[in-house]
Amino acid sequence: MTKVFTGSIRPLATDIDEQVEAMAIDDGRIVALGTTAELVGRFPGADIVALDGWVMPGLIEPHGHPAYSSILLSHLVVDIRPVVIPDAAGVLAALTQAVAAADGQAVFANGWDSLLQRGLPDPDIHWLDEFAGSTPIVVIHNSGHSAYFNSAAARAAGIDGSTPDPAGSRFARDANGDLAGVAFEEAAVEQVVAPMLGSAQQHLPELLVAHLRDLSRRGITTVSDLSWNPDLNPLIEGLHAQGALPVRLRWYEMSRPGGTAAPRGEDDPVFRQIGVKTWSDGSPWIGNIATSFPYLDTDATRGLGLEPHHVGTANYTAQQLLAIAEPYAAGGWQLACHAHGDLAIDSTLDVYEQIITRHALTDHRFRLEHCGAMTAAQFERAASLGVTVSLFVDHITYWGEVLVDDLFGAEHGGAWADAGAAFAAGHRATFHNDGWVTPNEPFRNMAVAESRTTRSGFRMPGGTPVTRAQALAGQTTNAAWQLFSEHEVGALAPGLFADFIVVDRDPVTVAAEDLAETVVRATYLAGALVG
Repeated sequence: MTKVFTGSIRPLATDIDEQVEAMAIDDGRIVALGTTAELVGRFPGADIVALDGWVMPGLIEPHGHPAYSSILLSHLVVDIRPVVIPDAAGVLAALTQAVAAADGQAVFANGWDSLLQRGLPDPDIHWLDEFAGSTPIVVIHNSGHSAYFNSAAARAAGIDGSTPDPAGSRFARDANGDLAGVAFEEAAVEQVVAPMLGSAQQHLPELLVAHLRDLSRRGITTVSDLSWNPDLNPLIEGLHAQGALPVRLRWYEMSRPGGTAAPRGEDDPVFRQIGVKTWSDGSPWIGNIATSFPYLDTDATRGLGLEPHHVGTANYTAQQLLAIAEPYAAGGWQLACHAHGDLAIDSTLDVYEQIITRHALTDHRFRLEHCGAMTAAQFERAASLGVTVSLFVDHITYWGEVLVDDLFGAEHGGAWADAGAAFAAGHRATFHNDGWVTPNEPFRNMAVAESRTTRSGFRMPGGTPVTRAQALAGQTTNAAWQLFSEHEVGALAPGLFADFIVVDRDPVTVAAEDLAETVVRATYLAGALVG
């Protein structure tokens, strides 16, 4: 049965100023746009549905982590993120309460950030041993790139001073080679939190569905997971068969040294693999991004344990990254590589160029993720290689002052996540929130890419603002293209799925500060109300 939806509709297919008043949908896809009179006449007997608000394409999160986020943001983990608890006293009080109530069971907390929660202690193994005693405790840094643990947690995870460092990751050790209570980077963090992830599996069906429904209520109709565990595929396939998925899910397998490409499956429009995720360097908030310039010598950097003029390093050499990534690319998969520092970005582009040349790749759409310190020249080089970028512009919202005053100064910190330079180089750039790291707030992403202004009103001293057309494309048409899904979603046009949202204001004409506060009134997936 055809339905005709009426309202103030912004298709955002080509010209963002285009506005229509009706959209006809049949079998989950858009079949026509036009005036109400035209479509009612063309489809006699169609159901007429009046929408209260402005209608636009469903939003796309091109770099999320819904599976992991559904656990970290659940009742199984103490939420100490700066967006929830802004100060050190609150963090310590929450952890003290959790340990007191644990009754010997392990405590897992997520969101530690000494740059925003000023006054936190150095959470090494000695401090955590004293703090929690025999209760295992693991505290995950807000970036997800490090985790702090006590001796009891190390025993529970089966690690000790003789445990080898995983490839691209490491455990901090003292002068005697004993564990110092810090895990750096994904593989090491994964070992420390393994007991929690294991116990969470029984809750995952309800946790994941609840998290996906939350994303849907925020206007997200397609989300990609860049740390997907294929062991979860049967769960998703079951939910899909039951019609319980409120979003489309695109996923990226995590690369491993010596790993090989999985075979391609069917081109399922709801759930399918897009590519493979790799890492070049780490997080600016813990000092391990690879840059040509040093961190500043400030109270904040000294609090991170960084020596004056500290320069971070990459997780892998270019040759190691090539050896990891090439087998996946040779298998036909898109590559997506985490890279923040300018040296890490140069190295990753070198690897990409070798793979592209060796395998004569054309429409590969290899990705660079986050792109914190990426320069205008690097954006141009990436574009010339057919490499696409997804920027973590929400770093500006929460850490803008930190980037400039505490870590990198006006020259390098001020131009952080320079989305305007990406578009100027010809990129179909996208924006993201990286799972739990910042709240899923796509409209704020668009606004901050335009204004380059933090939540306290500080305007970044460098970088280039984007236009409204570019801002909207960053989480609609461009994101669909980046995920090889432009034939299905990203705009409101005949032939595409009817994934759309109803919002309380015109996304094309409101001021940037008002765009950030957009309220989603309803979310539709394939023409069906899901949020």
